[in-house]
Amino acid sequence: MFRRRSQDEQVSTTSVLDDQPRDPQAPKGRPTPKRNEAQTLRRKTVTAPTDRKAATRQARDARRADMSKQREALQSGDQRYLPARDKGPVRKFVRDYVDSRMRVAEFFLPIAVLILVLSIVRVGSLQTISLLLWLIVIVAIVADSLITGLRLRGQLRTRFPDQSTKGAVAYGLMRTLQMRRLRLPKPQVARGTKL
Repeated sequence: MFRRRSQDEQVSTTSVLDDQPRDPQAPKGRPTPKRNEAQTLRRKTVTAPTDRKAATRQARDARRADMSKQREALQSGDQRYLPARDKGPVRKFVRDYVDSRMRVAEFFLPIAVLILVLSIVRVGSLQTISLLLWLIVIVAIVADSLITGLRLRGQLRTRFPDQSTKGAVAYGLMRTLQMRRLRLPKPQVARGTKL
């Protein structure tokens, strides 16, 4: 029962095993490493500073490097370093869709300043015009946003049927509220571009 096998028995066992095809779940053909060897191979050499000030400085430098990469990516449109809210082909398409046409909402800030100046002036007719202008601007922005949202939702359904488009329409509508020159990531398509 506990005796050693003879040489003949060992050879016959290995020859039977060699003739059979290898199952994917079968052993890998080499000895399993010991636990401490596997753990040392898994560990990376981390140069952690010994004092707290050096650790804080190292973390701050790493954060600055990441932020500078993100800032450059927001200027150039590099997908690798964009923040999580701007990554992916769906968000890129939404940005390009919004940037390809002129939107009413992007002129909201200049028009709001004009309306504010008109409402400050102590002339009754100008104040009435400013109130009417407010109403016109708000209705135009709401109508343009509804049309843009519906068209964008339809485009997303046809172009990305198998991907999640959750929040993409709201992302696009928030982008329309920003003036074109101030949008981040910077617009990558010219106005009038067909998508």
